[in-house]
Amino acid sequence: MPAPIQPRRSFIFSPGTDPSMFTKALGSGADIVCVELEDGVAPHDKDDARENMLAIFAEPQADDGVERIVRVNELGSDYGRADLAAIYEAKSPPPALMLPKVNTAEEVRGVSDKLDALGLPVRLQIIIETNHGLEAAYDIAHASNRIDSLLFGGVDLAADLRCEYAWEPLLYARSRVVHAAAAAGVDAIDVPWLDLKDFDGLREEAEASARLGFTGKGSIHPNQIEIINEIFSPSADQIAHARKIVAAFEEANTGLVVVDGKLIERPVLRTMERIIAVADRADA
Repeated sequence: MPAPIQPRRSFIFSPGTDPSMFTKALGSGADIVCVELEDGVAPHDKDDARENMLAIFAEPQADDGVERIVRVNELGSDYGRADLAAIYEAKSPPPALMLPKVNTAEEVRGVSDKLDALGLPVRLQIIIETNHGLEAAYDIAHASNRIDSLLFGGVDLAADLRCEYAWEPLLYARSRVVHAAAAAGVDAIDVPWLDLKDFDGLREEAEASARLGFTGKGSIHPNQIEIINEIFSPSADQIAHARKIVAAFEEANTGLVVVDGKLIERPVLRTMERIIAVADRADA
């Protein structure tokens, strides 16, 4: 039985240094709220941020359709090891982890195998933001059945590739991430737009990302989320078509159906179900 589809059109970070921001972020309209322990937290605040994160998830979480996740520090760092050790030992670990600067599939498997051994139902989202990670993106995407998405970390990757942080120089890298995610059947989430005042630029880049095959995009401010959700939500025609196809398969109970004169095979059904799930989330 396939896992329920979770729309991932948008995400926003909530600093681990300020737990009150987490509650505000949950009401921002983002599909994912990520407690930040990595780049957004200064070294002298990392221990406190980790303790705040554990306290957040020690409390019951509402079933409100918002995905909760934690971005830990780089896996090979002392801070990253401390983050994972604390999560492994937590009575109520976060439901999902965002792993930054992943270079190899082995790194992901190490975390996944540990979660398996502990019997923890923690999901994973992986940031591709290094040249080594980009080269291994396909293998990384297939490293664990816990993976729900690949995220494109454009800022760090541009520095690693020694290229300008702009659309054209990063197009090949973006495409590699989309292809790897699609091959593994997981979401592909684009890097946030960094200019808080340029909403036209945000819209243009988000539309280009959606055309390329990304299923969502990050945000750095709640004011960006409405545009992102709009662009990564299906149109009324797409929703109606998806519902028609799903209904046809339910009625026929076969591997093939004909809808509007076109032959449609069952593998398309998962895409149609995703469209409906995103539409239902948008309505909610």
